[in-house]
Amino acid sequence: MGQVEALTKSEKRMTTRITKINKQDGERTVPRVEGSLHLADAEVLESAYMDLCEQHSNSIAIDLAGLSFLDSDSASVLCRLKKQGAELIGIHFFVQQILQAAGNC
Repeated sequence: MGQVEALTKSEKRMTTRITKINKQDGERTVPRVEGSLHLADAEVLESAYMDLCEQHSNSIAIDLAGLSFLDSDSASVLCRLKKQGAELIGIHFFVQQILQAAGNC
């Protein structure tokens, strides 16, 4: 698998887990998001993405396959990340619907 770093944020509602995985082939860096994504957590993800952009020259793909909840504010942050060059992968149908509703994503 690769080097794994984890950041877990507990909330009263649910827990969001953001895990960074460096692929061994060096092609891209993949932060994996699991649980519920609320605005505060999406902002943490955005900050982590910006840090990764500064640290790595390879592409960055954000894996959303483990996402169980996404609010509209978080969807806006994800759309902004996509516009900045992040590849959004592992998107479930309901997440795709919310991203489309957020506009231009």
